[in-house]
Amino acid sequence: MTEKTVAMWSVKALRGSAFFWFAVATTGQLAFVLYIAGFYGRAAARGDFERWNQVLVGGYVPGGLAGNLVLAMHLLLAAVITLGGPLQLVPAIRRRWPRVHRWNGRAYMLTALLISLGGLYMVWTRGTAGGPSLRIGISLNGLLIIGAATVAWRFARQRRFAEHRRWALRTFVLASGVWFFRVGLMFWILANRGPVGIGPDFDGPFVRAWAFGCYLVPLALLELYLAAERRGPLSRFAAAAGLGLLTLAAGVGIFGAVMAMWLPRLLG
Repeated sequence: MTEKTVAMWSVKALRGSAFFWFAVATTGQLAFVLYIAGFYGRAAARGDFERWNQVLVGGYVPGGLAGNLVLAMHLLLAAVITLGGPLQLVPAIRRRWPRVHRWNGRAYMLTALLISLGGLYMVWTRGTAGGPSLRIGISLNGLLIIGAATVAWRFARQRRFAEHRRWALRTFVLASGVWFFRVGLMFWILANRGPVGIGPDFDGPFVRAWAFGCYLVPLALLELYLAAERRGPLSRFAAAAGLGLLTLAAGVGIFGAVMAMWLPRLLG
């Protein structure tokens, strides 16, 4: 096999692993959107806002108008950003309908900023499950989303599209942190056949580590992928293998999240 052939196959492997990840992640994120709409949206339509507290710590508070509005907007924007993100990653849309790509990108960046600010507000005024590590992890995630979205927007305005693409991908990964947290949590529980490292108060070594890992681990793999695009075949094969393993783990976690968390609440 010639060097040129090896290089060609390494490019195909990297692109194939990226498509595999995109297909699995998009399926999982659509399931998450259906859950948000079916559980939170249905409860809101019935005026049964207190039902949200079956899932959320510090969720709906009777008489807390400002906080409740921020929470409702946060949930709505979570569905919007989860739907809009995968559309930005489809090359055919970017090539054939650049206007759709631009406007969806603007809406996505604005939504990322608003949802991050809302998340910071809720974490520090309403609290969250778990201990201080989870609160700090969520806050750092929100700040990184704001930073990445701002840089991506600036590069787009400067028409520096190579840099814009990299920062837009970073924004997407960071903005998916909440989704990664749930999917990774279920993968961990299934892989260990139980909640190892997770205490009864939803604290423990795993929760403390995954509060940061849920976005830093995918972000690190994205950096490896971006670096591999510009390097040789060995780097591309290694990145393709790493992305493939992450995708398989995500698939297991998605199945667990659907069957153990999302579907029962939709049917309940």
